[in-house]
Amino acid sequence: MAGKDRKKQLARQRYERQQERRAAQERQARRVKVIGGVTAVVLLGGAGAGVAVAMSSDGKAKTKKTDAAAAAPTPQPAVKPGECGYLDSADQGAPKGLGKPPVKPVYKGTVVATIKTSLGDVGVSLDAAKAPCTVGSFAYLAGKNYFDKTQCHRLTTGSLKVLQCGDPTGSGAGGPGYRFANENTTGATYTRGVLAMAHSQQPDSNGSQFFIVYGDSKGLPADYTVFGKLTSGLDVIDQVAKAGSDNSGGTGDGKPKKKIEINHVTITKK
Repeated sequence: MAGKDRKKQLARQRYERQQERRAAQERQARRVKVIGGVTAVVLLGGAGAGVAVAMSSDGKAKTKKTDAAAAAPTPQPAVKPGECGYLDSADQGAPKGLGKPPVKPVYKGTVVATIKTSLGDVGVSLDAAKAPCTVGSFAYLAGKNYFDKTQCHRLTTGSLKVLQCGDPTGSGAGGPGYRFANENTTGATYTRGVLAMAHSQQPDSNGSQFFIVYGDSKGLPADYTVFGKLTSGLDVIDQVAKAGSDNSGGTGDGKPKKKIEINHVTITKK
C-alpha cells in the first residue's frame, strides 16, 4: 500500500475510534441522568479537571475534584442568531427517519399541550418566548408521535421530587438522535409544577427526556432548561409519587412503582 493511502487509512481508523468513544461516552452519560437524587452526580466544566457535585439527602451540594478530560465534548458549531442548533447524537432507541426540528423556531409565545397518560391527562403551558428551541423540539416530537406508548422511567422521592419521562427505551439511555443546548436556565428554580429538560453530563445534551417537578426541589442547580409548567393534572403525578420508586437501596431514585405511560401528546398553538 502506498504511503499516502496508508496515512489516509490510519486517519480514518483514528476518526472511527474517536466516534465510537464519543458514542460510548454519550450512552454512559445518559445512563446517569443528572436531574438529581442522592446518588446522582453532575459534572460541571469542560476539558481537564471538572467539579463533581453530589446532592446530599438534605439537598445541599458537596463538591470534589474529578478528571473530566475523557468526557470533553466536541465544540458545538456556531449557531446563527434566532436559530436553533440541533446536532447529531448517538442515542439508543432513536426512530429511523425521525429527522430534526426546524432550525428557525416555529413558536414564539405560549403553547398549550396535553400529555395524555395511562392515569389521566396532564395539561401544560409551554414557554416558547424563553425556550423556543426546546418548545420547538418538544412540539416536533409530539407531532411525530414520538412520545406515544413511552413510560415515565424515573422517580426521585428524596430531597429532589421529580418524575422523568420521554425516553422511548424506558432505560434512561434513549433519545431522538439529536441534541441541543440549554435555554432559560439563568435564575431557574424548580418548584412544584415546573416542566424542565433532563440532560447528561455532556454540555448541550438535551434530547427528548424531560422531568416534571411534583414538589419543590431547591437543591437542584440552575442547569436544566425550564420550558413550561403544569396547568392541570398534578394530582396524576402525585399518585405516582405517593407510590414511591422501586429502589431497594433507600435512596428514592428508581423506576416508579405505579406505572405511568404517555399515550399521546397534543399541541395547541395559543
